[in-house]
Amino acid sequence: MNDKNLMEDILLLEKGVCDLFMHGAIESSTDNVHQTFSAALNESLCMQDTLYDKMTEKGWYPTEQVEQNKIDTVKQKFSIQ
Repeated sequence: MNDKNLMEDILLLEKGVCDLFMHGAIESSTDNVHQTFSAALNESLCMQDTLYDKMTEKGWYPTEQVEQNKIDTVKQKFSIQ
C-alpha cells in the first residue's frame, strides 16, 4: 500500500466518522449530548479538510474549474421556485 492509498483510506474513514457524528447530533435527546456531537463533528470536518488539502498538495485529489454556465444550470435545477 502506497502513501496515496493510505491517505485515500484515511479520508474515507474520516468522512464516515463525520457522517456518524452528524447523525448523533441530529438524534441527540439533550442539549449536552447535541453539543458534544456537534463539537466532535466540527473537529472531524476540520481533519477531513486538512486531509483533503494535503492530498491536493500532492496532486492526489485533483479539482477542475467548472464553467459558470454549468454552475448556473445546477443552481437553477435545485432552486426553490
